[in-house]
Amino acid sequence: MSKKEIRFGVIGCGLMGKEFASAAARWCHLTDVDFAPVITAVCDANPAATTWFEQAVPTIKRTYQDYKQLLADPDVDAVYCAVPHNLHAQLYTDIIRAGKHLLGEKPFGIDQEANVLIRKEMKAHPNVIVRCSSEFPFYPGALQLSKWVTEGKFGKIIEVEAGFWHSSDLDPLKPINWKRRIATNGEYGCMGDLGMHVLHLPLRFGWQPQNVRALLSKVVEERPDGKGGMSPCETWDNAILACEVKTEEQQFPMVLSTKRIAPGHANTWFIRIQGTQLSAEFSTKNPKQLAWLPYEPGGSQAWHVMDAPYQSAYGTITGSIFEFGFSDSILQMWAAFCDEVANGAEGMAQPFRCATPEESEGSHRVFTAALESNRSGKTIPIQWGN
Repeated sequence: MSKKEIRFGVIGCGLMGKEFASAAARWCHLTDVDFAPVITAVCDANPAATTWFEQAVPTIKRTYQDYKQLLADPDVDAVYCAVPHNLHAQLYTDIIRAGKHLLGEKPFGIDQEANVLIRKEMKAHPNVIVRCSSEFPFYPGALQLSKWVTEGKFGKIIEVEAGFWHSSDLDPLKPINWKRRIATNGEYGCMGDLGMHVLHLPLRFGWQPQNVRALLSKVVEERPDGKGGMSPCETWDNAILACEVKTEEQQFPMVLSTKRIAPGHANTWFIRIQGTQLSAEFSTKNPKQLAWLPYEPGGSQAWHVMDAPYQSAYGTITGSIFEFGFSDSILQMWAAFCDEVANGAEGMAQPFRCATPEESEGSHRVFTAALESNRSGKTIPIQWGN
C-alpha cells in the first residue's frame, strides 16, 4: 500500500519530541493505514538538543535554532510543538499562521488569555488542523469504556472520578525545573501540566463541570537550584477538584485530580464511572485490565475483571495476548492525528480523534475557576458558551 507522507517539523527536542520520533520510526507497527509521518526538520534553541535527532532520524534534512526558519521550510507540512507553557501563545499562533498543521502539547496556552489568542488564530485559518496531545484515552481499556458511554450503557450516572497521578516530584532533592516557576509553567501548576489528560474524556462525553471547589496544595516548598542553593517552588504540586455536572438528562458529581506527588504512582491515569445500569473503571496502573459491574434491578452486584485485549484504534502487528503500553498509546495518538491530516475528519479510518482545541479551551475554563476557588475557599460557577 502506498502511503501519503506527511512531512513533519519538531519544535522542542526534549523527551516528548523524542517520543514522537520513536513513534514515527515504529510506523511499520501499524497495519492498513494509508499515511505516514516523515520528520524532515527539527528545531531547538539549544543546538545540543538536536544531536540525538540527527543521529537517530535519517529523514531529517535540516536543523534549526530559530523556529521561524523551520516554519518557512517548504519541506514541512505539519509541526509537533513541545515547549514550556509560556511559549505556547506565540509559537502556536505563528505555526497556524504559517499554514502548518499542529499537534501541540497541553495546556494550549499558559492561561485562559493565551488560549484565546490561539483559538482566534485558528478561526482565521480554518483549513489548518490543530489538535492537543493527550494519549491515554487510546489505551484499549479506555476506548472500550468510551464506547460504553457512547452507547448509553451506564444508565443514570451516579458519579465520575478521573485523575492523573505520578510521584516523580516526591524526592525533595530533585532540582527545580521550569514547571516549578509561574513565569514558565503558569499559575495552574500541576493542572496545566496534567489536567488536559484528565478532562479529555469527560469533555468528549459532554460532561462540562458547572462549578468547581478546588483544593490545591504545595507539598515541597523549595528545591535545589543546581547552583548549590535552594529556590522556592511557586506552582501547585497537587490539585483535587470537586465538580458538579449538569446535562439535559442528568446531574452528578465528578472529582478530578492531578498530582505530581502521589507516592507509589509512576504514571497512573484513570477514569471511573458509576451508573445505575453499569459501572466501569480503567487505570494504566493495570493496563491490561478493565473492570465493570453490570446491574439489573433485583440482580446481584459483582465486579468483573478481564484482560483487555490489544485491540487498538488502529490495527497493529501485535497479537491480542500482549499488553498495550505508553509508547503504543503515543503511536495510536499520532496515527489519529496523521489520519485526520491525510483524510479529513470524515474520512478517518476510525472515529476517535485527538483532543480538540475546544476541549483544551474547556480545560482552561475549569482551571481558571479552580484557581479562583482556591483563593476564595468557595465553589465557583463555570460559564460555558461564548
